[in-house]
Amino acid sequence: MRTALSELATLFAATAGRITPDQLDRRTPCPDYSVGDLLAHLGGILPDSERAARKEPRPAEPVPPLTDPAAVARAAERTAAAWRAPDALPGTTEFGPGTLPAEVAAAITLQELALHGWDLAQALGLDHPVGESTAKTVLGVVEQLAGQARANGSYGPPVDVPADAGPFDRALGASGRTPARRP
Repeated sequence: MRTALSELATLFAATAGRITPDQLDRRTPCPDYSVGDLLAHLGGILPDSERAARKEPRPAEPVPPLTDPAAVARAAERTAAAWRAPDALPGTTEFGPGTLPAEVAAAITLQELALHGWDLAQALGLDHPVGESTAKTVLGVVEQLAGQARANGSYGPPVDVPADAGPFDRALGASGRTPARRP
C-alpha cells in the first residue's frame, strides 16, 4: 500500500504540475468534473488524508480546498509521505464521513490518486504509466471499494475490458471508466 501510494502520488504530482490555466476548463472522463473541478476535489481530499494519516483531529472550521495545480501536486506528495509513517496504517482515523480503519482511509486515498490521476492525464492528453505492482494494488482496492463507490455515485457501471487487459485497465473498467485513451 505505501509503495503504491508513493508511486501514484509522484505520478499525480507530475501530471498536476503540467496543468496550465487555459486547461482548467477541459472536461475529464468524470462527467461532472472539469480539470479545475477535479483539482479542487483532490485539493480537499489530499490535505484531509494527510491529516488522517497523522491521526490528527479535524479542524474546527472547514478548510477551503487547494486549487492551484502546484499546491495540489505538493499535497499529493505530502500525503503519500504521511502514509509512509510506521504508525499511519494501524488503528482508526477520522476521514471522509467519519471514523474508519486507517487502512481504509489509505485505500480511498490510493484510488483517488490512481483514478483521478488517470482522469487528469486523459484530459491533458498525457500518458499515465502505472507500474505493474501498483496496478495490482489499485485493482484490489477498486474491487474492494466498488460496491460502496457505485452506491454513492463515485463509480459508474462497470465497463467491460478485454480478458487479457492489465490490472490497471481492469481497475479503470471496474470503476466505470473506459481504459482506451480519449481522442
